Amino acid sequence: MDVFLTGGTGLVGSAVLRALLEDGHTVHALARSDSSAAQLADAGATVVRGEVDDSALLADAARAADGVIHTAAAADGKDADRDAALLDAVLPALAGSSRPYVHTSGVWVHGPGEIDEDTPFAPPQLTAWRLPLDARVRAAAADGVRSVVIAPGIVHGRGLGLPNLVKDGPRTDDGALVLPGSGEQHWTTVHADDLGRLYARALTRAAAGSYYLGASGQNPTVREIGEAAGRGAGLGTATVGSTAAETEARLGPLAGAFDLDQQATGAKARAELGWQPTGVSLLEDLGSGSYATA
Repeated sequence: MDVFLTGGTGLVGSAVLRALLEDGHTVHALARSDSSAAQLADAGATVVRGEVDDSALLADAARAADGVIHTAAAADGKDADRDAALLDAVLPALAGSSRPYVHTSGVWVHGPGEIDEDTPFAPPQLTAWRLPLDARVRAAAADGVRSVVIAPGIVHGRGLGLPNLVKDGPRTDDGALVLPGSGEQHWTTVHADDLGRLYARALTRAAAGSYYLGASGQNPTVREIGEAAGRGAGLGTATVGSTAAETEARLGPLAGAFDLDQQATGAKARAELGWQPTGVSLLEDLGSGSYATA
């Protein structure tokens, strides 16, 4: 396939790009800057210069492609509007074609507990905006789009992403790492490379209107994450929890999401798409992998 990809320089998108190229696809990747364009070209993509809010460009790129994958995100408070505008452009361009569109959501939309794809939605305020857009993507199946939503867990790899907000957290006077929340909450995680392969499989194998959690089955507690981060930094494994108010004061809107106690297996993607996560766990990555500095 010739795939149009957004967000190809991000932690998720760059992994998707690698997986697509490894599977023999060609990729046209959106770049908004010279540095992004150079990075994408070096990785093997054909660069499409422009902005993710350029509706005409997005529609043209979608019509020219055999499939579209959207991973771009800025976390600047405007992703809801950008994603809605992107769907306005891309879904009509793909309507009636049976071509795939793979959209990125997030596992936090399910709220706390042991979750799977059928668990009712209970998002924190931070991610509630995703639900109507996810529903719109899945409903596009009725318009002849092979639409797929993937909801990744907390993505790690290459020393990037949200795990750094734990790893680089403040320390007490006696050197204990201050955790978000009590530390007893579990986080649903996935290595970026495994997630990239999930997107590539969904592109070619997922049914129209389908929905998958991108979860490795590794669900460490935040205390375990903090201890692994301490080992990787050579600073010891002592940790201390925070109250909800303390976490909110430090992390703002992320506090409610970071305090979610979630566990997931990713079993549906394994069963239906033949996906097999093989990357190192987040604890290994922090303790002796890409995040380690000791």
